[in-house]
Amino acid sequence: MLLVMMAGCNNSPSAPTEVAFSQADVSVGTGAEAATGKALTVNYTGWLYDQRKADLKGLQFDTSVGGSPFTFTLGTGRVIAGWDRGLPGMKVGGVRRLIVPPSLAYGSVRNGPIPPYATLVFEVELLNVQ
Repeated sequence: MLLVMMAGCNNSPSAPTEVAFSQADVSVGTGAEAATGKALTVNYTGWLYDQRKADLKGLQFDTSVGGSPFTFTLGTGRVIAGWDRGLPGMKVGGVRRLIVPPSLAYGSVRNGPIPPYATLVFEVELLNVQ
């Protein structure tokens, strides 16, 4: 008879370790500044985070480039929390890169081609602030 003790083991699924949120200006704009409550018009591209790549950009899952720019009011929850956190202070004409962990994106929920617990990479160009 073989007895296997599993004291302290936990077989329940859990989220992977999160990559930290970060933001960096690829280029700094000179126009109006993004602020909570303002309507922003942006072009953006989103990728799945891939630590094996130097630029961290894995599979591209969405873009507005070559299509219609996206307009939303900052800070109203219309976009993922990573955008509401990462875009204030950006100026029109600038491009900002955001690394967004799952807790500030879609968490444990699959969203189209974005798997659960996905860290995302965005490049956002601010076109207008109203």
